[in-house]
Amino acid sequence: MRQTRRLWSWVLSLVVAGLVGACGSSTEKQIAKSAKDLKSCADEQKLSPEQQQAVRKQIDADHKSTEIEAIIRQKVREGFNGNVLIAQKGIVLYKNCFGLGHFERGERDTLVEDSKFQLASLSKTFTAVGTLKLIEMGKLSLDDSIQKFYPDFPYHGISVRELLSHRSGLPNYAYAFDDSMKVNFYKREKPYPTNATIMHWFATVKPTPQRYNIPGRGFSYSNTNYMVLASIIEKVTKQSYESYINKTILEPLGMRETFVATSRNEAFNKHKTAGYQWNRRIPKDYYDDVVGDKGIYSTIGDLFRWYRALNGNCILQKKTMAEAFIPRSFERKGAKNYGYGFRMMLDAKDQPEFIYHSGWWKGYNTMFWFSPKDEYVIIMLGNKYNKTVYRVKELIEALHGKEVAPTTGQDTEVEI
Repeated sequence: MRQTRRLWSWVLSLVVAGLVGACGSSTEKQIAKSAKDLKSCADEQKLSPEQQQAVRKQIDADHKSTEIEAIIRQKVREGFNGNVLIAQKGIVLYKNCFGLGHFERGERDTLVEDSKFQLASLSKTFTAVGTLKLIEMGKLSLDDSIQKFYPDFPYHGISVRELLSHRSGLPNYAYAFDDSMKVNFYKREKPYPTNATIMHWFATVKPTPQRYNIPGRGFSYSNTNYMVLASIIEKVTKQSYESYINKTILEPLGMRETFVATSRNEAFNKHKTAGYQWNRRIPKDYYDDVVGDKGIYSTIGDLFRWYRALNGNCILQKKTMAEAFIPRSFERKGAKNYGYGFRMMLDAKDQPEFIYHSGWWKGYNTMFWFSPKDEYVIIMLGNKYNKTVYRVKELIEALHGKEVAPTTGQDTEVEI
């Protein structure tokens, strides 16, 4: 049967969810779920033709598909190059591919449904869920400090909780080190640093300024938070971030077309795209092998599976997933907020009306946006820098059944 509005109830009834979790299935049972069960949990719902017809009529699928088609075509006219999937109540309303995976190859490399895109900061959702999974398993605590795992890390008073919610005050590692660090690294080691390299640099160089903010004082989005979380995952599990994410999330959920950037699996290269700024291909970046904050490649199909997994308590318990969707940044009043690895747009009661994460990295633009209340998901993956990926207002209006006339770039953009 079709999925219920689980995510919405998680956020609105956290206390009740906690009681259900205490009286129902235990953490041990959740952890013990077989890979077969998890894959089934993330599978598309199986509806009979009659059921599918009823749902399509209920959501006015044909009309919405027409509206969405017009909106996406306008984005393509404005330069969007990428793949799109939009679904509601398990019904795919729209799915299409536009453009090329590698421009220099021309029509020989037209985008297909299995084309893999760098998710950029959308990768943070996987790091957050992987971290919360370790907390469920009792191997990690929200109150653990960075020094518990990296004693020489120079900034103290920062917990896993603050890393997850971007309240650590840490500076962005990409700008924290002098260029001489790169030069010396190239000479002595290998071309590209890893998470371990960056953690070593923090310990030895102690870059200044030490912080943007005092830990816990306020929200300050920084890729360093999720780079550190990925490094902590490696310490706790005694395996690489790639291996842990594969074994804990990707393989059990059947996300066979999703890979971490450090993967040496030959399947990773099949339909893998390249990133472009305008028409210039961007070569491998110096920080491409630093992961956790970015570095996951995926497809629209696998991200639809990821949405269903989040929506179905497949990896985390209901109570834990609800924690990820609690707004944790109220220093300045506004509709936008951040939980544990997920951004959100709030309603008048400061509850999440929409949950999302976007991303940008070296030509790639990504958007993963869903509505717990109305049960729809918007997935847009682009590999040629184009800001239309972040404009979702028209699509939201179409999914809410409003008549929409496509604009030329004036609708609302969300944060990258």
